[in-house]
Amino acid sequence: MKILKKLLLIVLILTSTTLFANTSNLFSAGVPSLAPMLENVTPAVVNIYTIREAEEKNQYIDDPFLRKFFNIPGQQQSKKKNRAGLGSGVIIDSKKGYIITNNHVIAKAKDIKVKLQDGREFKASLVGTDPASDIAIIKITPDNLQSLKFANSEKSRVGDFVVAIGNPFGIGQTVTSGIISALGRSGLGIEAYENFIQTDASINPGNSGGALVNLKGEIVGINTAIIGSRGSSGSVGIGLAIPINMALDITDQLIKYGKVKRGYLGVAAQDLTKDLSKAFGINTEKGAIVTQVQKNSPADKAGIQIGDVITKLNNKKIENAASMRNKIGLLKINTNILMEVNRKGKILKIKVKIVEPKISDKTGIKINPRLQGMVFSEILENMPEYGKISGIKVTKIKKDSPAYSVGIRVNDIILSINNIPVQKIKDLEIIAGKNDSGIVLHVQRKNRTAFLLIN
Repeated sequence: MKILKKLLLIVLILTSTTLFANTSNLFSAGVPSLAPMLENVTPAVVNIYTIREAEEKNQYIDDPFLRKFFNIPGQQQSKKKNRAGLGSGVIIDSKKGYIITNNHVIAKAKDIKVKLQDGREFKASLVGTDPASDIAIIKITPDNLQSLKFANSEKSRVGDFVVAIGNPFGIGQTVTSGIISALGRSGLGIEAYENFIQTDASINPGNSGGALVNLKGEIVGINTAIIGSRGSSGSVGIGLAIPINMALDITDQLIKYGKVKRGYLGVAAQDLTKDLSKAFGINTEKGAIVTQVQKNSPADKAGIQIGDVITKLNNKKIENAASMRNKIGLLKINTNILMEVNRKGKILKIKVKIVEPKISDKTGIKINPRLQGMVFSEILENMPEYGKISGIKVTKIKKDSPAYSVGIRVNDIILSINNIPVQKIKDLEIIAGKNDSGIVLHVQRKNRTAFLLIN
């Protein structure tokens, strides 16, 4: 019995040694603790407070008698009111004062304040934003700041221990722990480009923009969103973070240009399934099958065909259509890429140059080429078949258009583009015409709505 106890003790010691190998000192006063690691990490995570101006409209009564009787103005009145917001951020360059956060944390903010762990406060300036990936960069005066080391998020594994640091509900810096529950989460309709790390470390409103770190104190991802049951505003154990590798690719362009200049390939694709794999006579079950190639696009000029299965991009595996969109969406303009394509069982390697999308002027206004092939009309706020709604109605659509390939049809109502509401035709020029990235349309069809990405 004593020998058995000794053997169990040895196993426990070896297990503990393996678990905490190659990490910072995780023992405090002889007790296992994350405190030593966190003492080096938390000073680089900041609280962000914003003030944004919101317009509130008074109710409009469309009855001349009532307006005259109650002395109500004939036109709808509006007033502007300040609203406070909060979130988190991570110092990524202590010498220049750059802080990474989520775009939705600072969107439309007229005033951004950053508070450090030591109590110091700074007024921040906006460097650049990318709504499509929900990444933003702000800047403060570099004054004795501390930044974080970066992990290689591509080496993250399900089961890795992680710690989430942020400012939930504005109560102050808070640390929660858990593991990586899943990798490569996409198709959730949260962002245009999705490749989330899923974690069960508690993430709540206010954590957005904060750090997800490993036990070495290296940043693995930027906490961004939570998935919960209807009516729930807090964590239920499904938190999502943008992988740091993806975030840094975007950061480089934001610092240099103030926005992300995304390239254009010119294909629509869907996930390759087991049944489709058999039907096409190929021996792979993962990849993106090309369903449309736009004429004169880089893909068309390179010889990519409908039915091709894209399996690799620059020697990195393409798991599905979302994976392909993400990888292409992060490429810079004029980048040369090597695509591995399975065409009816034959492996081809095709070189393609990603170029800048050209803006056309066929409709009288400059719009993004991803919106070509559609005719629009403005709709009133009160329509019998839709109820009270405002947006742009699709009156005609070509079957070979990018919009048709992702599922948009005649009579669909476009409510917003890249989370910005659209009500008039000219909004297409203001919003989509100036967007270099893929665009996300919020579409209503009868009593249902959906987010659709046109890449």
